[in-house]
Amino acid sequence: MKKNRIFLYIVLFLAILAAILFFTQSNNTFSGSDSDFSVRDTASVTKIFMSDKNNNMVTLAREPGGQWKVNDRYTASKFNLDMLLQTLCNLAVKEPVPLAAHNNVIRELAVNSVKVEVYQEVYRIDLFHKIRLFPHEKLTKVFYVGGATQSNRGSYMLMENSTTPFVIYMPGFRGFVSPRFTPMTNAWRDYTVFKEELPNIATVKVEIPVRENESYVVTNHPDHTVSLSTYPGMEPVPLFDTLAVLNFLTGFRNLNFEAILSDPDAVNKDSILASAPFTIITLTDTSGVSKTIRTFFKEGYGDVDVNGNEIPYDLDRFYALVNDGEDFVLAQYFAFDRVLRPRSFFIKEK
Repeated sequence: MKKNRIFLYIVLFLAILAAILFFTQSNNTFSGSDSDFSVRDTASVTKIFMSDKNNNMVTLAREPGGQWKVNDRYTASKFNLDMLLQTLCNLAVKEPVPLAAHNNVIRELAVNSVKVEVYQEVYRIDLFHKIRLFPHEKLTKVFYVGGATQSNRGSYMLMENSTTPFVIYMPGFRGFVSPRFTPMTNAWRDYTVFKEELPNIATVKVEIPVRENESYVVTNHPDHTVSLSTYPGMEPVPLFDTLAVLNFLTGFRNLNFEAILSDPDAVNKDSILASAPFTIITLTDTSGVSKTIRTFFKEGYGDVDVNGNEIPYDLDRFYALVNDGEDFVLAQYFAFDRVLRPRSFFIKEK
């Protein structure tokens, strides 16, 4: 009798489970409507893949800790990812493409569009959004993003396996959203060079190859004091401006470059790297991890100084090697001036 009762409980449980699967099936399959482009629950998005007809493609994937990666290699820009997710959430249909323009839009989408695949974490059992069991990643939307309408107030989009394109816009946004769906890898990368708070900095070494007597090392001691030493001799500098050194160290809180220069021939990269860098900065944090940036002068534009002499270098921007020499980038003096100091800048006169 007891065995029969256990068997009955098992059958009853399986019946309930089957009923839940049946009635919640619609909750686990996202709408395949021809006009359903938006993603309401962006918190569940795990991956976004984009590609165009020129074989440009990018994969944006969310790691378990919440950090996004570009092609499983680079840290993604939080600002750009947040904007993309917000765009996905707020996409709205303005109207179907008029019949007179239908064929032209379809042809344009066929040769010049970006394919977008959205993956989300969904549940095999989702009972009223209260009981959620068996999560898994699922491809929930595939659509194509075309160019802008003539009014520049909307973008043409087409769901996969559909023949009805729509004009899509984002309420409250004056413009078109097509540029936000770019498959170019560099557009999604984080442009941070240094992002270290003062307590996390152990040492900063600044080398100035053409003026070695201006090179130095700043040490941030655990007892909240700082010291300044020559480099490479590592002789202590007895008199220096402590506030100036602290201001220098806090300059590493958030330093970003402006652009990745992906075409080396356009900027004579080999010639530039063959020259001596004007500054080499190496920051080591308290865990022993080091980051280095090498900076190079950028050619000028014929500007002259107050005496009428031509200035050979650009006064606004410079070239740099970052990420262990992997990326050749353009940066602004405006952002980096605080950390491009010679040793004499910190020396107090007796």
